[in-house]
Order: sequence, then structure tokens, then C-alpha cells
Amino acid sequence: MSLYDYLYYVILPVLALSTLIIFVRFLKGPTLSDRVVSLDLLLTTGIGIISIYSIHTDQPTFLDIAMIMALIAFLGTVAFSYYMEKREKNE
Repeated sequence: MSLYDYLYYVILPVLALSTLIIFVRFLKGPTLSDRVVSLDLLLTTGIGIISIYSIHTDQPTFLDIAMIMALIAFLGTVAFSYYMEKREKNE
């Protein structure tokens, strides 16, 4: 089994299954923090799927998209933590 087969037949289904499990946590999350963390994790698994697809198809352009998604996920997490800090000060 080559590296490409391993990525395509083992890692990609594991990431797809984890995406489904994380999405269930996103829908059922009891608090806003759980939902934000699961959304961040969904973006992270999406970055992993894009990276594996980029390696499998030999298209390095998709890595730029993954990097932009990582920056957006980071900024979203920072914005949420800023929101939570301001919310705690007001209460």
C-alpha cells in the first residue's frame, strides 16, 4: 500500500467520520462555548481534508485555500474569546 492509497482509503474516511461526529456535537452542544469549539474543530478537519486532497491530486494550490481557512478559524476563535471576556465583565 502506497502513501497515496493510505491517505485516500484510511485517513480520509477517518476525517469524514470525525466530521460527522463533530457536527453532531455542534448541533447538540449545550453551551455556546461547545458550539464554537466544535465549529473550530470542523474547520480544522476541513483543512485536513483539503490538505489530503491536495496531496492526492498533486495540486499545491489547494494548500493556499487551507492556509486561508486556518487564518479565518484562528481569527474566529480570537473574536469569540474577546466576546466572552466582554460578556463576563458586563455581568
